[in-house]
Amino acid sequence: MAGQTLYDKIWDQHVVSTDQQTGESLLYIDLHLIHEVTTPQAFAGLRAAGRGVRRPDLTLAVADHNTPTENQALGLAGVRDEAARNQLAALTRNVSDHGITFFPMGDRRNGIVHVVGPEQGRTQPGMTIVCGDSHTSTHGAFGALAHGIGTSEVEHVLATQTLRARKMKNMAINVSGQLREGVSAKDLALHLISVIGTAGGTGAVMEFRGEAIESLSMEGRMTLCNLSIEGGARAGLIAPDEKTLAYMRGRPSAPDEAAWPAAEAYWRSLYSDADAVWDRAIDIDGNNNRFIDTCLND
Repeated sequence: MAGQTLYDKIWDQHVVSTDQQTGESLLYIDLHLIHEVTTPQAFAGLRAAGRGVRRPDLTLAVADHNTPTENQALGLAGVRDEAARNQLAALTRNVSDHGITFFPMGDRRNGIVHVVGPEQGRTQPGMTIVCGDSHTSTHGAFGALAHGIGTSEVEHVLATQTLRARKMKNMAINVSGQLREGVSAKDLALHLISVIGTAGGTGAVMEFRGEAIESLSMEGRMTLCNLSIEGGARAGLIAPDEKTLAYMRGRPSAPDEAAWPAAEAYWRSLYSDADAVWDRAIDIDGNNNRFIDTCLND
């Protein structure tokens, strides 16, 4: 039997059931991140159907897309745009009604939803993570299967803590060598898109691999996975390693010292097997001068 990719392993561990006729699966979701833009209709749908939130403890709300740069400490009073203020007010009411943890404006833990999860240690290797935002792929930097969902799917996850999904293809992005000083993760992402096109990853989950990827900081890895969707992919993944563990340790929601050994043992099992089967593989030489010149000229 052939080995498995990291995506295969996470997928198999979270499949609740699969319809053999349609090929559609029900996938368990470990963390649901929500914000003010894609949730008002979802919560309205729950109320209309008389449903509650299945797992408030696995849901985290952040005031994000409509927050002003200045005067956040004033709360809703600091939001001048009426539509934005109404969305933020609706989120405040909805999370209160359903007992969902919320980082509002003025809370020092608040920020960009894709950054708050990692900062708090809510984002962890091996998780399935969804949010009503396409760049949820950012969390793949930690070895989590993370991607954006639509508003109707937000409602479904709130109600059931599951998502209807189809298995994607496996796509390996192998980057050998070392990127020259001044060449960033964003440069690498732009070069990859120039190679495969903006639709090159359609229907696939990209796993970024190789020496150049291992050398990236966690922030660089987050940038790379964030931009995987710009190449058409459903999500981006990077296997957890020592840098991942060092970043995770001590975060507010990370496993405590008693639970850490078991968590670490599991996280270290999250990698693609040497004999894993890939549907497509792209090889990039990080030392290649043409690659570097392309990046610096973009």
